[in-house]
Amino acid sequence: MRRLFPLALFLLANAAAAPAQSPPLAPPPGGPAVDSAGPGNPDAWPFSVGEKMVFDGKFGFLPVARAEVVVEAQDTVRGHQTYRIRFSVNGGPSWFGVHDNYTSWFDDRTLISLRYYQNIREGRYHRNSKFEILPEHGIYIKDGKDTSVTVPAPLDDQAFIYFIRTLPLAVGQHYEWNRYFQVKGNPVIVDVVRRETIEVPAGKFDCFVLRPTIRTTGIFGEGGHAEVWVSADDRRIIVQMKSGLSFGSLNLYLRSYTPGGTPADSTHADTAGRGR
Repeated sequence: MRRLFPLALFLLANAAAAPAQSPPLAPPPGGPAVDSAGPGNPDAWPFSVGEKMVFDGKFGFLPVARAEVVVEAQDTVRGHQTYRIRFSVNGGPSWFGVHDNYTSWFDDRTLISLRYYQNIREGRYHRNSKFEILPEHGIYIKDGKDTSVTVPAPLDDQAFIYFIRTLPLAVGQHYEWNRYFQVKGNPVIVDVVRRETIEVPAGKFDCFVLRPTIRTTGIFGEGGHAEVWVSADDRRIIVQMKSGLSFGSLNLYLRSYTPGGTPADSTHADTAGRGR
């Protein structure tokens, strides 16, 4: 199942020398489209704090899990104002419980990733990974000790989904970026393959169908043949996801959608020391 759901010293030294508010991250060329609210203004994004999408999950014809994607809060990470996004999956058969949590922090103006945590519990398999992503220095640090080079304007798995939600979409469009924070996962390719109306437990939606590919294993990996249905209105809700893998198909269907409120409604300090 784990294939399905894809520095301490350094940070302390830099924290002592850093100003209370870090300078804003430069938006990448060809970045998100925005409306009249202005470039990089969080009010321009189709999501805000409190937005929640709940999904029914099926493996083949078997109901296996419930998934949630929530914009939990606005936090401050190393002086940068961020959104905190949580993706959780809970369920599975009685003999193989799945309890996965993925949390992403990305800059609320540029959507650039700054932190990404994985907490995976699948049967007897347990794994916790914590990535501190430092785009200003061109590196990311895993579990406080392993340093690797990252790309300019990096995005983690969840940040990529929210980034894509800000883009203009049209059938036939082909996007390609070298922005996945782990270099070996690039390029990330997204094709807008068609437009169709579908019905899920949450209702009927007119959607763009996207075909994403990341050069890694997992739900959006090269062999996954994944498709994502995104509502064609200005909310860009994730309505449905399907991935045909070599050992079966994983499908997620939107059960309910709760829109967010004002981004300023929930603001918190850096949570790095709280075990989140």
